[in-house]
Amino acid sequence: MLNQVVQILLPVFLVVGIGFVVGKTLKTNFAPINRLNMDIFVPALIFTSLLSMKPSFSQLPLMTAALISLLLPGLVLFLVGIKGKQLKAWAPPQMFRNSGNLAIPLFGYAFGQSASESAVLLFVVSTIVHIVFVSLFLSKSPGANIWRSFCTPIFLSAMLAVALGLFNVELYQPVFDGLSLIGSAAIPVMLISLGSQMCGIKISGLKIGIICSILSVVTGALAFALIYWLIPLKLQEMQMMVLFTMLPPAVMNYLFAERYQISPDKVASMVLFGNLSSIITLPLLLIFAFSLTS
Repeated sequence: MLNQVVQILLPVFLVVGIGFVVGKTLKTNFAPINRLNMDIFVPALIFTSLLSMKPSFSQLPLMTAALISLLLPGLVLFLVGIKGKQLKAWAPPQMFRNSGNLAIPLFGYAFGQSASESAVLLFVVSTIVHIVFVSLFLSKSPGANIWRSFCTPIFLSAMLAVALGLFNVELYQPVFDGLSLIGSAAIPVMLISLGSQMCGIKISGLKIGIICSILSVVTGALAFALIYWLIPLKLQEMQMMVLFTMLPPAVMNYLFAERYQISPDKVASMVLFGNLSSIITLPLLLIFAFSLTS
């Protein structure tokens, strides 16, 4: 089991480590690279993956599980009395996990090619809900920001793929292959960018980072427990949800916190230390996931 976990995590952490070295030595500005990834590579990955998947009602249980894992942690924080600006700072990192640049390659190495479509579906659901949520919850002008969210390349590529799938439109194969080639760049760029973000870790944010990491596991475990008892998922999907519900916070949480000026320094510590702590949490989560038998 331990050898299997090492084989799964080593490629992921190796590429993240390369990103860290690049960030430390070359001082590369990843802002335009991240923009290119989010506007071209990731939409191409989403489009080709969803088009290959073909929409069907069989995906509804997994999508329902994804929504529970996204919304329940925020509800838990609200119910325990965290409100106002504190809730705006703490809720998104607990709700929206690193379902892109960490989860997609992790699911691929852990469960094989058969998990790639489900991994992308989880990422699409998380990203769309994230964009809509922050537009409503963090923005002072939610109407305008929701409209802008619906015009993002990620959202448009997902909707186009769903529309083509519903009408059984076959994309010309060379065009599909070209878009698949573009989309294949998304995952390594995500991991290298994540590694470069680790260069920004400051020891002053250690306390809040540890609290956020522990809280992420607790709220994620509550979400997984509810999913386990209520949602009829296949074994592989249930194993994926173990990881999905308890992943570290997504980097996008910091980008939105900075944009709307919602305690960006605190959120940065949550994101960076949360992802650093995955060196400890991911092996344990993988061992638990593989222990599930039904």
